[in-house]
Parts: sequence; structure tokens; C-alpha cells
Amino acid sequence: MDLEVVTIGTELLLGFTVDTNSAVLGRDLSAIGARIVRRTTVADDPEAIGQAVSQALSRASIVITTGGLGPTRDDVSKRVVADLFGFPLRFDEAIWQDLIARFRRLGRDPAPANRVQAEVPEGATVIPNRWGTAPALWFEGPPGIVIMLPGVPNEMRNLVRHEVVPRLSTRNQAALVVRSRMLRTTSIPESSLAQRIGDLDEKLTPLTLAYLPGLHGVDLRLTAWNLPPEEADRLLDQAAGRLRELLGDFIYGEGETDLAAILLDALRQRGLRLALAESCTGGLVGARVTEIAGSSDVFAGGVVCYDNAVKVALLGVEPGLIEAHGAVSEPVAVAMARGADARLSASAAIGLTGIAGPGGGSEDKPVGTVCFGWVVNDRIEQARYVFLGNRHEVRQRAAQYALHRLWRMV
Repeated sequence: MDLEVVTIGTELLLGFTVDTNSAVLGRDLSAIGARIVRRTTVADDPEAIGQAVSQALSRASIVITTGGLGPTRDDVSKRVVADLFGFPLRFDEAIWQDLIARFRRLGRDPAPANRVQAEVPEGATVIPNRWGTAPALWFEGPPGIVIMLPGVPNEMRNLVRHEVVPRLSTRNQAALVVRSRMLRTTSIPESSLAQRIGDLDEKLTPLTLAYLPGLHGVDLRLTAWNLPPEEADRLLDQAAGRLRELLGDFIYGEGETDLAAILLDALRQRGLRLALAESCTGGLVGARVTEIAGSSDVFAGGVVCYDNAVKVALLGVEPGLIEAHGAVSEPVAVAMARGADARLSASAAIGLTGIAGPGGGSEDKPVGTVCFGWVVNDRIEQARYVFLGNRHEVRQRAAQYALHRLWRMV
């Protein structure tokens, strides 16, 4: 099943918006044996949209578009594709009433411009959008099949996974698939990963292994190419198991797993409460934790203690400790963790203090130096690490390392 994708939006061409929708489509559709053979991006221009969709239909029997279904003047995609199929637009009162109800649940009334979102082409299938206001549309006729999706990433992603993929799967049941499994690693450089994995990647045929380094670690993507679904899943399970044997707890999850969620689950299972004391990260670790729904039953709170006086006043760090070792030191980080642990009545805590840059470094403590302290009940660990990158990267990597080390302790 070969498809083409047409992404619509002047903002995509200008570079103000990054096209993440195509990546989602590529992953989700290849997993059911549907292959994207071409992607085209066009501006919010009726002529450009019409040409792009017509040309795509001349090469592929199915075309998926994203964008141009909103209520503003530049959202013209629906009308253009309706004209290609000869489907007149009609106002659907049921869709309009659903929009009114959706807005009122948010304490608002729809604007008059929103009425155009209730105009649907006669002959097209309307796919309800439970995640937004613009319904998706499925055109099917002599020109082929066009599936129109909103451009808002969350809406598009959910419509693809819950509506489009199931519908296309029924048409492609005997297909060979391309499926991937992502293993998430952290706190280990890419070169060290490769050394531990050795020549395993050469023995994975017909699977392939890709290294995907990022701010929070290196993701390992296993991919099964053009195999029956059951065989692909079996081989991916085997390969993922072998990698887990080789890498141990450097692997913390799969897919889009967040390390903070993994840590919170581990703390919850052991009845532990978490407290934080952050200096150079300025609350980033706390933000990571509270991003996870349900964190309130585990996370007691945190102190952002950028100034040394705050470390002393709120966390009870001894001034002499700072004078003797410096604010960026393992003893101070441990004292911060112990202070947060005691004052917030927790049973697990993290303290971290460092030099994020671009200035402030020295020969002994270069820019990127971060010192950590961890407390779990009566157990204490400490570490010093020098992270590479700019200020943003150092802070992000320090927050990830702090979470990972505590997870390993717990």
C-alpha cells in the first residue's frame, strides 16, 4: 500500500513550524505495511494545494493531507479537495452543535468563523475529532482516496492512531510490515554503548540497529523490514531482550517512556516520597517530575536554592561546608539533599549544584561541572560529572542524570 503525504502550511515552508506530522505518519503507517513514497509541502494557496493533491493522486491511490482545516481565511484545503472530487459542501447542523457543546465545556462560545468547520463535502466520510474542533475527512471516488487531517500535532497524531490506522489496516491485512522498537538509554556515551553491544548489530539480520543520540541519552532503534507482522514482533522481542542483557539498567524504558515516570513508579511501589534541592538546574528536575500526571502522591516538593544564603537558611547547609569545599562540590550537594529530605519529610532526595556556563568555570571546576547528592532512607551517594554542551544542554543533561541515578538506587 503506497501513499503520498501532502503537508499544507506556509509556516512549514518559512521554517517557523517544524513538520513533526510527517514523522508520525511514517512510523505509524509503516507499522501496518503502508509505505509513504513521497512527501510534498505546499503553502496555504488553493492552486498549489490542488496541484499537489492532483499530482499525488496520479502516482498513488491514497493521499494523506495535513493542515488547512481550521476556521481562518488561510484554511482552504477542504474546499480545494472537495472540488477535485466534485463534492459540494453542505452545512452539518449536528457537527455545529457538537462544536458549540465542546466550546461551552471550556466556558467559551465559538466564533462565527468556526461555522466553516461544520461545512462538510457531500459524499465524504466525516471522522469525528475527539481531540479538537476540525473533523477529519475521508474522500473516496474515481480520483482515488484522500484522507484529510488537521495540522495540529496532537489532533493529527490521535486521529492517525485511533481512526486512520485501523481503517487502513483492514485494507492491508496480508501486507509485510516495517516495525520498530525503541529502547531508551541514558548516562552512557554512544561510544560506550557501541563497545558493549559489540558485533551484535551484525547478527540481527533481517533487523537493523540505529543509534539516535539526544539530550537525554541515546535511543536504540531496532527495525524489522518487510516481514509478516508476527515474525517482525518475535524478532524484535528477541533482539530487545538481548540488548537488555548487554546494557542492564542503562536502559530505562521503551518507546516514548519518560524517565521521570519510571522513577515515580519505582518510588511509589516502595512507599517513598521525593524531595528536591536544585541550584544550577533551577527547578528543571521538579518540572520533569510534575509533568507526570499523578506525581503528587510521590513528590513532596523542592527548593530552588540558587543563592548560597538560601542553601543555608532553607536547607540547613553549614556555611563552613561551603567555605571549605565551594558551593559546587559533592559535600554541599549531599547536604542539600539531606536538608530537603529532612525539611520536606521525604524518604528520597536529590541535591545538585553546578556551573552551567557560559562563564564561571575554573581549571579545577570547568564549565559543565555538576555535583550531585542522593539520599534514599539512610543510604547516601554522591558524584561529580562534567557535561558537554551549552548552558541549556548542561542543565538538561544534569536533570536527566540526577533522575537516572536515583532510579538505579531505588
